[in-house]
Amino acid sequence: MSTLLLKLAGPLQSWGVSSRFNVRETRNYPSKSGILGLIAAAEGRRRSDPLEDLLDLQLAVRVDKPGKLVRDFHTAHNRAGRSMPLSHRYYLSDAVFVAGIEGPDGLIEGIKAAVESPVFTLFLGRRSCPPAFPLSLGLRDGPLGDVIEGEPWHAPTWFQQQCGRQQGYRARIIADQGVATRTSGIDTELVQDVPRSFDPANRQYDWRRTTSWTISLLDAPSDRHDPMSLTVGGH
Repeated sequence: MSTLLLKLAGPLQSWGVSSRFNVRETRNYPSKSGILGLIAAAEGRRRSDPLEDLLDLQLAVRVDKPGKLVRDFHTAHNRAGRSMPLSHRYYLSDAVFVAGIEGPDGLIEGIKAAVESPVFTLFLGRRSCPPAFPLSLGLRDGPLGDVIEGEPWHAPTWFQQQCGRQQGYRARIIADQGVATRTSGIDTELVQDVPRSFDPANRQYDWRRTTSWTISLLDAPSDRHDPMSLTVGGH
């Protein structure tokens, strides 16, 4: 079994699960339906294409930077120029997540190739949310729980340094049941975000049980140039 790591970072992200009518919510971490939809788009699948081979993939998401919840009061018109219903759409601003996907070697290697050379344009939940960086962080060896805990911190340098001055940062990990590396200190939740069909005429989602826990991430020196970091006394 191989694990593919993805970095999900951008100005805006939105991972709706229970949105209804004119209120479009977002969870505070990427949904399984959103990530499998991203993979399906990368592979060139249409919304009506089957997804069965993706549903057994194990998923874990680590919150490297939680971002801020923002609301967009959305207006729109149809092609005939008529006003569409007003809606409130929620997004996560400047969040950073690391997602780990574990499965059979051949399937994961194919997903990696697709994500690095996608058929369709990839988004972070909604079409208005493009990623700010290449998504693929590459393949890793080892169980998914160990991989997601051991991956270096991918938050911006300024955020790492800010948290480091405040005794480090507690990163939350949300994973499929069975991924956790521990039996204590974890929370469980039922979430309806396993996509059986993305077909607009017949959308179907199943439930899954997730577990969550936190780990400590410490400020680590980095020689990567970060154009958004603040240099005191410099130019």
